[in-house]
Amino acid sequence: MNNKLYVGNLPFDTSESALRELFTQAGTIVSVTIPLDRMSNRPRGFAFVEMGTADEASRAIKMFNGQDFEGRTMNVSEARPPEQRSNGGYGNSGGKGGYNRDRRSRGNDRRY
Repeated sequence: MNNKLYVGNLPFDTSESALRELFTQAGTIVSVTIPLDRMSNRPRGFAFVEMGTADEASRAIKMFNGQDFEGRTMNVSEARPPEQRSNGGYGNSGGKGGYNRDRRSRGNDRRY
């Protein structure tokens, strides 16, 4: 079993220190990470908690999955590795992108 846990359905104002305090009941905490939304720079409602051993991670899942935390029912499970993402033809894929870019690049000022 992996030592890293996914903790979902958290209140948006949850702090790392509150999660550390809670998960310390199951064992040693290596790290706590609360990802932030890129646009608002606010927590996204989930976190990753890395426990010291696989046994402690398993204990944390049994103790906290489905339990109430600050008014919300937590989902605690083993974290999965991140999925490989393709950029879907956008970004730095080498494509031109944009709406009507090829028409505007000809020096034509008309709107299409």
